[in-house]
Amino acid sequence: MSETGGKTVAQTSVTVAQIMQPHDANPAGNVHGGQIMKMIDNAAGVVAMRHARSSVVTASIDRLDFHAPVYVGNLVVLKASLNYVGRTSMEAGVRVEAEDMKTGEVRHTASAYLTFVALDKEGKPREVPSLIPETEEDIRRNKAALARYAERRKLR
Repeated sequence: MSETGGKTVAQTSVTVAQIMQPHDANPAGNVHGGQIMKMIDNAAGVVAMRHARSSVVTASIDRLDFHAPVYVGNLVVLKASLNYVGRTSMEAGVRVEAEDMKTGEVRHTASAYLTFVALDKEGKPREVPSLIPETEEDIRRNKAALARYAERRKLR
């Protein structure tokens, strides 16, 4: 943590990789979207827990877009990081890529934004450290997340 009690994006970001197996897919060899969704939720949850250092729950999935299929035998790589932190909630962004390990081709297959709420030991929302964007990319993602947050608030 920094002197102000905040954490940088880099301090909690995570990259997760998993090879897709036949049990992850339909008979045609396409990995189920639900399997990818579960992996996204897990990776984003790790980022939120690392930031809050407490239990977290998924509050919403703001956006999930599938761009290309994932096949059995692909190495799926999920890159997750925080984009925004409020008082008790955090938005994580996840980029999903699939690598054909025989050819080396890497495809961007999905992107998602998820909101988590940190919980105390009684299961009530608890405050979390602030987020310190350091790089131009961190700042860009934070500004975009603030716009999504404002839109979500309008819908309440």
